[in-house]
Amino acid sequence: MANQTQSIPSIASSSNYSDGVQNPSYDVFISFRGVDTRNTFVDNLYAHLIRKGTCVFKDDKRLEKGESISEQLLQAIKGSRLSIIVFSKNYASSSWCLDEMAAIADFKQESHQTVFPVFYDVDPSDVRSQRGVYQNDFDLHRCMNLVQGPDKIHRWERAMTHFANSAGWDVRNKYVLRLLSLLCCILPYLMANLIFA
Repeated sequence: MANQTQSIPSIASSSNYSDGVQNPSYDVFISFRGVDTRNTFVDNLYAHLIRKGTCVFKDDKRLEKGESISEQLLQAIKGSRLSIIVFSKNYASSSWCLDEMAAIADFKQESHQTVFPVFYDVDPSDVRSQRGVYQNDFDLHRCMNLVQGPDKIHRWERAMTHFANSAGWDVRNKYVLRLLSLLCCILPYLMANLIFA
């Protein structure tokens, strides 16, 4: 298990957590690959957050109508107090998910939005270095993106490496305990920022 995923980061000690997003429309934006996580981890996480009164943006419809993510999703990312990226085995196979992740990275740099990486059924080191199934997916994207050039691929790689190097949660083992640990970390942050009445 990677060092970055062994402990829950302290919210109070992270300087970027105090900045936040001005006038958020949502408390949490969840980026995920539905085929891997929709009926398991993500749905459980979503249900726990909703029960606590949290306003969550979870794109169940997967509005993948074009080659890039919609303006609606970009606004949801920018209008969320924090984002959760759930990396899973098929996450990198979706250019939509990768564009979403890169948009989150851009907004994090711009506004210091809080981002929680979650590693679901995937080795954090494979995500960090784009190895294994992630390498296969990126190789395929390179073949498919000859017209667009390498810039988009490099943008995805930089964002993915950045998030995989951040403190996160490896939920391959002890699924329930890791889920609860994630919730215990997120909810105090939300409460500290006066999201709950």
